[in-house]
Amino acid sequence: MSDFFRLLLGTMVLRPYVFVFLAVYLVAASAHLGWKRALAYVPLGYCIAWISEFSSIHWGFPYGDYYYIPATIDRELWVFGVPFMDSLSYVFLSYCSYSTAIFLLSPVYIGKGTLLILETRRLRRSWQTIVLGAFLLVLLDIIIDPVALQGYRWFLGQIYGYRHEGLYFGIPMSNFGGWLLVGLVMMAALSRLDRISALESAAAPSPLKAIPGVRLFGPLLYCSILAFNLAVTFWIGEHLLGLVGCLILFFSGLTAAFWTRYKIENLSAGAVYAHFRDFPSPSEYRVVEPFLQAAVPDESIQVDRG
Repeated sequence: MSDFFRLLLGTMVLRPYVFVFLAVYLVAASAHLGWKRALAYVPLGYCIAWISEFSSIHWGFPYGDYYYIPATIDRELWVFGVPFMDSLSYVFLSYCSYSTAIFLLSPVYIGKGTLLILETRRLRRSWQTIVLGAFLLVLLDIIIDPVALQGYRWFLGQIYGYRHEGLYFGIPMSNFGGWLLVGLVMMAALSRLDRISALESAAAPSPLKAIPGVRLFGPLLYCSILAFNLAVTFWIGEHLLGLVGCLILFFSGLTAAFWTRYKIENLSAGAVYAHFRDFPSPSEYRVVEPFLQAAVPDESIQVDRG
């Protein structure tokens, strides 16, 4: 047992950035989904990720034929041939992809220095959120995996490799197919947790919701992970890889920015009411009340048919 805690402490010392991202996840997911769901997803997400990695290193599915190099097995925690921190990372990677998908698919209100994501229960559980979240997770991996494969050039260390070099900076296409499949499972797991009423938090609002901009922590975590990995990419001198990553993110980010602006400019009163039916909040409702008072009810709109 003492050896377990020594290795766990070694993991935290060796991989502090993983636990910083995990702490942000706990704050963001607790404010968004409730602290019970946020905590429940840590072991659930970890197990899904660990099973996928254990399966791949033994049978080549779903990510392809890769292997872990136990260079740090005496310095950090490994679980049956898989680094503990690697499977743990899937928890915050999948959640921030899920919350970013919800942000992109939800109506958005901006007013009085406040941004509200007007999601609904139906949207959280929809197949559109699950699919988009999985694709956003793959986009993260497109940026992360090529630089992680060169871990010997930075503080990650060389912890894994592929037996056959892939087309995308050494990464095989099977890897991205695996991430899409696992992403769909993890998004479905998050969606399923939202359906479990026993995981509802107490009626009293969480104090975390008082943190300014806390509902944006998930999408901001997503962007921070991208920025972190791009920074490492340029830092180790992989300028072509970094430029390709920037180009991919430029077009996807530009699309997201234009879509968000469109949602803000075309917000309907119905979307606001739908959100507050699922997530009542007097303080937030007061913020949007001027918009609702000024909005023209849909049924009063008269169409001139000439």
